[in-house]
Amino acid sequence: MLSTALALSLSTPVLRPQKPLYVHSSPRFSPCINLPSLKPLDTVCCHGFSRRKTSLSGCCLSCNTRISAFICRNHGYGSIKVRAASVPDSTGEFEKSSDAARTMQLGAMFGIWYLLNIYFNIFNKQVLKVYPFPATITAFQVGCGTVMIIIMWALNLCNRPKLTRPQILAILPLAVAHTFGNLLTNISLGKVAVSFTHTIKALEPFFTVLFAGLFLGETPAFWVLSSLVPLVGGVGLASLTEVSFNWIGFCSAMASNVTNQSRNVFSKKLMVNKEETLDNVNLFSVITIISFILLVPAAIFMEGFKFTPSYLQSAANQGLNVKELCIRSLLAGFCFHSYQQVSYMILQMVDPVTHAVGNCVKRVVVIVSSVIFFQTPVSPINSIGTAMALAGVFLYSRAKRVKSKTKPKAA
Repeated sequence: MLSTALALSLSTPVLRPQKPLYVHSSPRFSPCINLPSLKPLDTVCCHGFSRRKTSLSGCCLSCNTRISAFICRNHGYGSIKVRAASVPDSTGEFEKSSDAARTMQLGAMFGIWYLLNIYFNIFNKQVLKVYPFPATITAFQVGCGTVMIIIMWALNLCNRPKLTRPQILAILPLAVAHTFGNLLTNISLGKVAVSFTHTIKALEPFFTVLFAGLFLGETPAFWVLSSLVPLVGGVGLASLTEVSFNWIGFCSAMASNVTNQSRNVFSKKLMVNKEETLDNVNLFSVITIISFILLVPAAIFMEGFKFTPSYLQSAANQGLNVKELCIRSLLAGFCFHSYQQVSYMILQMVDPVTHAVGNCVKRVVVIVSSVIFFQTPVSPINSIGTAMALAGVFLYSRAKRVKSKTKPKAA
């Protein structure tokens, strides 16, 4: 329903016939200067669109708001200026529905992010159990992502970026850190339980604070440092009581934390020119392609060429036939790229602290689902250590949110 606002501007204080004396009086004594009978008008809506018209009405096509404005003259009553505008009553309701739709969209994207993470970790662990070549598997997964990106660019499903030489030089260190981070994570997943790898990777905030202080000169707040105490203590407790503990798996997961947080530091130090930076999705796409180019020769150098019938048959001898191995590898590659792309899309819609809280919840979901699916033996002390570590991540996220809110006040 539309409500109409009507404004009258009278040429005389009261609606009464004018005396002939006023017709020839000086304009400075007249309440208004008589205008022509019909004059071009500006019709303006709440969206700011205006249109010069000589007719008596206009309309905003964006909000379906009708605007009428006219000037009429009556020789008996002087000039009356009338402006009428139809304004939607449901503006508040529209904003509420828009906020609700955005919340539902975000909730759906977070759900997809978590679900893809669960499936990736399950498929990836199943493949690594029977095909223990993490460099080859990582190169294959990044290759799947590269193919998906090229298809999306070819079909114009997303904008293809036009890269300059300075951009490529700035992105290259990010791609190198991204490559090592994913490779080291897969090495860890191949050696220890999924739940243990993700418990160790919960230490990422510790390295974030460490590198931000060393390379960016940032001083952490007291509550940020306090949140690291249960985080570090929980990871240590979980490591001491982990049934599947393996030094290669432990060190690889720790090293992946170092490389991933180095990537974040590089992104802050190098991608400082906003005019030259890419949006999050395109940045991730370019990093993925560069990672594929780097990983193919690295995988061949580290492990040799493993896509041969004999190596595939060895995987079949361990309980997973060649067809199932290929299907699960493809699914793992699809989920690997998709969940990271959804993560970057979410990061474009929310602030980094909210994204960090969501990442903490994601880690909880992945740990619980992997323990249930693989029936990983977990001792009570190990459970307490994991819970402490995840609580530390959550407290860290909350402390960062408080810090981000107090910054404007301090300024």
